[in-house]
Amino acid sequence: MWLYLSQRVVLAVTVVVIAMTLLFLMIHAVPGDPAVALLGPRATPEMIAQLHQQMGLDKPLVVQIATFFGRVLHGDLGYDAFSQRPVSDIVFEQLPYTIKMILGSILWAVAIAVPLGCISAVRRNSMLDHVIGVMAVATIGIPSFVMAVYLLLIFAVALRWLPAIGVGNGFWDSLVHLVLPGLAIGIGWVGYIARLVRASMLEILGENHIRMARSFGISQWRIISRYALPLAILPTVTILGAGIAWLLSAAVFVEVVFARPGIGALIVQAVNMRNYPIVMGVVLVTTVLIVVATTISDLINAVLDPRTREKL
Repeated sequence: MWLYLSQRVVLAVTVVVIAMTLLFLMIHAVPGDPAVALLGPRATPEMIAQLHQQMGLDKPLVVQIATFFGRVLHGDLGYDAFSQRPVSDIVFEQLPYTIKMILGSILWAVAIAVPLGCISAVRRNSMLDHVIGVMAVATIGIPSFVMAVYLLLIFAVALRWLPAIGVGNGFWDSLVHLVLPGLAIGIGWVGYIARLVRASMLEILGENHIRMARSFGISQWRIISRYALPLAILPTVTILGAGIAWLLSAAVFVEVVFARPGIGALIVQAVNMRNYPIVMGVVLVTTVLIVVATTISDLINAVLDPRTREKL
């Protein structure tokens, strides 16, 4: 297990370094000068050159990359080009809002998809199975920002059941404000998880230990909940870990639609203003989150299914 963990950690660090290097190169390929965006159109060449020197943009690209990673190793993500506040403070102020919304979307997706997948497997080839299959495909094809707009129009504007924008005040009010954004992101995963649970459940229900449990007269509900579902849920853990990247990208649009704070709205603003330190800080933190989530999902699978470790 320790060997498996060490390999995953080395792979995670390598992915982060490669991703940040590529991002650094792509950001500097984007048209526009952050110094001009900061100083305005009336800035003189001397003022632009001075700001380039302050931001380190006058140095070779290799030196800039090395300087960035050197600061990261010391926990320094740089300073905002406009407010001169530490980037780490700005990012970690917004990060909890995005994490809450992603957790809410995962809860929505699992709560809807897992029962649908189990029902579809138990009622295989029935009319209910076909209906659930059509619904699953339909949810996969709906973009999160389209779902966000329709949910906003129906439940917030037309019915006025739920709040439209903001994050709310207090614990319960915050949960109410999370319902629509979380559902807008999570509904796109219902189809994936439901089909995955159905396929895994069908495979497991045909195994010998399930047949033996039936021969002992154990109820179908207990067989599914105690013996089949814990094994059928393993692929779902993997896909959720790998899907954090998709959830974070969907959060960018949903936070804009519902006017919520978060790293999605923060990075949109930073890109529009050519605020390189904020962009680098946000992407670094999100990349680490993605890698950590993927690693944790792999470790959970390795603990629950020792065959995963034996494949190394």
